[in-house]
Amino acid sequence: MAALSGGHLAVDFASGAVPALLPFLAVKFDLSYTATAGIMLAATMSSSLVQPAFGLLSDRRGAMWLLPAGVLLAACGIGLAGIAQSYALVLASVFVGGVGIAAYHPEGAKFAAYASGRRRASGMSLFNVGGNAGYALGPIVITPVVLWLGLSGAFLAALPALAIGVALVLVLPYLRSIQPDGHARSAAGRDRPRAMALLIGVIVMRSTTWFGLITFVPLWMVSLGHSEAEGNRLLSLMLVAGVAGALAVGPVADRVGLRRTLLATTVVLPPLVLVFVYVGGVAGAVALMLVGACVVGTFGVVMVLSQLYLPQHMALASGLNVGLAVGLGGVAAVALGSVADAVDLETALTLCAVTPVVAAALCLLLPAPQGRLAGVPARA
Repeated sequence: MAALSGGHLAVDFASGAVPALLPFLAVKFDLSYTATAGIMLAATMSSSLVQPAFGLLSDRRGAMWLLPAGVLLAACGIGLAGIAQSYALVLASVFVGGVGIAAYHPEGAKFAAYASGRRRASGMSLFNVGGNAGYALGPIVITPVVLWLGLSGAFLAALPALAIGVALVLVLPYLRSIQPDGHARSAAGRDRPRAMALLIGVIVMRSTTWFGLITFVPLWMVSLGHSEAEGNRLLSLMLVAGVAGALAVGPVADRVGLRRTLLATTVVLPPLVLVFVYVGGVAGAVALMLVGACVVGTFGVVMVLSQLYLPQHMALASGLNVGLAVGLGGVAAVALGSVADAVDLETALTLCAVTPVVAAALCLLLPAPQGRLAGVPARA
């Protein structure tokens, strides 16, 4: 699990570096809010929307080579974005890096499920701690490096991720040894696409809020007169709180149930977002950290649910979860950018409090999982 979490840290470091670069790229290329959100769209389309295709490849043929290859490609993408000399090249670089991110997640999540045993939510939370930590490290590392060396420093920041990609090659034999045989997979139960469709709706609504916040929190702070560095520090607090939330929420979900945990962490999102926007200050920062704990902290929960709804296609379930559903939320962030340009940024952030209401309603419709994950009975 440590190797898988390390790879997850590397690819999500590349992912988390993108929003941290946005304020600097916006200044360098004189971008509007919509154009700035377009960078997030390019990263999201490649890192998320193509994940189901990688999931299908993994389920049908197996593709462990995607683990090191995905990390290496993700690291190269973020490094090239920093030295790009045009807006078009920035879009191309983050798109290529996103393909690497997409390649890693389905295969990584599938093997994390194999290694989790009976404590499904806890095990998947540990896998996601690596990703959450990497995403949090994105702005923590990128901001001072860029302030020190300029945007070209992003290439230097990507070197540790390149090293992790090389190290993953060495652990492939061990991962091959924990893969279950065909009989164990056939005993996992049947796929339930309708249940998965409902879960995708939940994820899309929550992801709209999440991507709206990670895209515009730094810009919101700048609009209030604060520096880019201060905005990224607040973003980092939200992401670090997500790491802590993942450690806490996984064991809770194992005890009280996946659906109850998902519902409870969804219904609190609207008031928390409103406190951040309209109260601000220390209370707003605390509210934003709680948003991170509730959203990022339940990534493992929704991952396990998706694998239980599609037990015969676990990598595809990850691709639909982290990929398609989260990606559609990222697309919605571009629409929020248009609202920010047409009205103001405050209105766009306020809309981030609306979509969790829809997500909570859909949570109430989620059925109990009936299958088994890696031969272990499900708990709803």
